Amino acid sequence: MDKHTQKFKVRLGLFISGGILLFVVAIFIIGKQQNLFNPVFKITTTFYNVSGLQVGNNIRFSGITVGTVDNIIIINDSTVRVDMLVRKNVQKFIKADSEAGIGSEGIIGDRVLNITQGSNEASVIKDGQSILSTEPVETDAIMKSLLGTAVNAEIITLQLAEIMVNINSGEGTIGRLIQDTTIAENINKTILNLRRSSRGLDENMEAVKHNFLLKGYFNKKEKAAEQKKKEDEKLKATEQKALDEKKK
Repeated sequence: MDKHTQKFKVRLGLFISGGILLFVVAIFIIGKQQNLFNPVFKITTTFYNVSGLQVGNNIRFSGITVGTVDNIIIINDSTVRVDMLVRKNVQKFIKADSEAGIGSEGIIGDRVLNITQGSNEASVIKDGQSILSTEPVETDAIMKSLLGTAVNAEIITLQLAEIMVNINSGEGTIGRLIQDTTIAENINKTILNLRRSSRGLDENMEAVKHNFLLKGYFNKKEKAAEQKKKEDEKLKATEQKALDEKKK
């Protein structure tokens, strides 16, 4: 005797059908990400340090995901080989002199392998060919550099603060210049004396020009200057006339 009701059988069938459908969709999505349903070709490259790159990470060309990392093998103590599976329809755009570099998806995202564009003169890459690579910059190295910069900035800030304290306290040459009113008054007097000396020098030069012994010399200088000015004006007028005739 059948102990299960018709409603239970319907629910069981729907549950099994839903599970099968989810399984098929998952297989399709994973297969699409891993390029199982697309024709692909294989290329390789080597790194000294893959910097956290893993099998299955995306490969990008011109910012577009074109494949996945297929395998990572340690060749020796200084070489790690990375095998890549790239979609076949992208092969014609990748050149033999293209380079592979390791980046990340965002600041703290997964690692990604970027393939750069090659030169127009280079040949199209072949299946199984190896390309050059550029070593990634380690996050630890960046943090160490930033830490060193922060330490230097802190030292400079402390030194500037110490200098400002000394200036405000009247210490040092700059501090005395700012805080000591006597030095400021002496500087003002010096500037005033220089102005007076300059005015006196101008008066002396004017007196020398009117001296009958040197008056002829200064007159010659003035005439030479006027003659040169007339020649310059004449030359400029000639050039302007020639330019006007050329335009006509």
